[in-house]
Amino acid sequence: MTPKSVVVFDYGTGNIHSAIKAVELAGAKVELTRDKTKCAEADGLLVPGVGAFAAVMEALNAVDGGEIIERRLAGGRPVMGICVGMQIMFANGLEGGVDTPGLGEWDETVHKLDAPILPHMGWNTVEVGENSQLFRGIENERFYFVHSYGVTEWNLDVIPPFPQPSVTWAEHGQRFIAAVENGPLVATQFHPEKSGEAGIQLLRNWLETL
Repeated sequence: MTPKSVVVFDYGTGNIHSAIKAVELAGAKVELTRDKTKCAEADGLLVPGVGAFAAVMEALNAVDGGEIIERRLAGGRPVMGICVGMQIMFANGLEGGVDTPGLGEWDETVHKLDAPILPHMGWNTVEVGENSQLFRGIENERFYFVHSYGVTEWNLDVIPPFPQPSVTWAEHGQRFIAAVENGPLVATQFHPEKSGEAGIQLLRNWLETL
């Protein structure tokens, strides 16, 4: 069987090399690029993200990242965001006291978690959403998180016949979204590439949907 092609979006930030290695271990043919044609034509586009929300958005906008992601999603082409790469899919982020617009694929706001210790760093369990494909066979595993900000509400109401998104939660001080599966757009707050075999299996599950 021909391996799925995945582009890791090279927009100048993110957990690039570990993400590439993890997706390769999961069985994909991986290329690191910002070339618009290659980003459009790959079976999957992976959007990593490390650092502050505003800095990631600035780097993404500098290479027309929002347009590239939006065009893929409009055509039903799969996109996966990781960590801040997930957060920027939401309407806005409040990191550092600055309200920064995100890509607006989902309406909620990314804000500082109300927790006694930040960042939330280390392994944590998740409460897997209904009808999840990403977590198939790894529902009881632990995943590796590094973040101080997150999304604590979910209000998207999808009109049938479109399927309801599968939303997975975790808890650190308060309940927050750990992953979303919404048609061609999926994202995780945790780092699959730092989550051992469970993370590799999650990426395999994603590749099977491409």
